[in-house]
Amino acid sequence: MIRIALTKGRIEEKTLSILEKAGYDCSDVRNKGRKLLLSIGDNIEVVLSKSADVITYIEHGVCDIGIVGKDTIMEHGKTFYELLDLGFGKCRFALAGLKGKNFYDGYSHKVIASKYPTVTKNYFNSRGIDVEVVKIEGSVELAPLLGLADAIVDIVETGSTLKENGLEVYEDIANVSARLIVNVASIKLKREEINEFIDRVSAQIEK
Repeated sequence: MIRIALTKGRIEEKTLSILEKAGYDCSDVRNKGRKLLLSIGDNIEVVLSKSADVITYIEHGVCDIGIVGKDTIMEHGKTFYELLDLGFGKCRFALAGLKGKNFYDGYSHKVIASKYPTVTKNYFNSRGIDVEVVKIEGSVELAPLLGLADAIVDIVETGSTLKENGLEVYEDIANVSARLIVNVASIKLKREEINEFIDRVSAQIEK
């Protein structure tokens, strides 16, 4: 038996399509109702959960495989193997702020607002820049408009929300897409089963 932690929502839907193409019966998951544990075959169990919980389940070994966005991995991940880029859910982390402003002008203390404080700190630390990070749970675009922050770090797809609010991307930080991760112990104890699953899934990924 292998157990898969799957992020609910858009990643769930795209993953199910790939699994069905790979020959797995996902009818239980598609008709889940309020069930939390579902099967997609005789020896595979699926757990639907929030993205951050996927990381927790994998790191604690209660699930063998996780399917989650790279953004969540960068923000919450610690100990597991990232084995496959599933090729969907593509977007990017970007540094953005008020249009026409040079973020690096001057020597003033910089404040960055973000839903992703770890990603933000790691990015600026890698560049040797000391910044203050303010965590925002809602619409992070408001922070520069209200004068709370000099810039934001956020997920950007089309950039239309930024433009509508008078903001622009200053620089890209990292590409994001859905990824397949595996528990460190599981890859050794269930190597054959996990490799078979990965082979079947990878054969269906759009190149």
